[in-house]
Amino acid sequence: MYEHFEHTADLGLRICAADLEELFAEAGRALTDALVAQPGAVEPRQSRTIRLEASEQPDLLHDWLAELLYLFDTERMLFSRFDVSLAPGSLAATVWGEPADLRRHEIEIEIKAITYHGLKIERTADGWQAEVIVDL
Repeated sequence: MYEHFEHTADLGLRICAADLEELFAEAGRALTDALVAQPGAVEPRQSRTIRLEASEQPDLLHDWLAELLYLFDTERMLFSRFDVSLAPGSLAATVWGEPADLRRHEIEIEIKAITYHGLKIERTADGWQAEVIVDL
């Protein structure tokens, strides 16, 4: 589960999941949802493999979302399916999606960057929660 929350001129993403791998997958879905008006229209036609390393979980989450945003900015790729595996200090994921097609994917907002401001991951009674602020 994820939701957007107001944050001055930026957009906040609050993500909740039962485990950390699902938290990262939900964060990917939340990013797609912020980018396009109808994220359900993004079909899993092509796959990509992403591998990242970072010493802290919040840094790994930042780098994960920054990589997805980079693929959107450089290749216009949107993703709808996320298979994430985490190990201490690393992430390996396969993501599925397709290039943005303006006939089916109305771009909702322009995200400039994933920020470190307010970035956090916490254990909760129900699993995990993260908050991420994106710069618009």
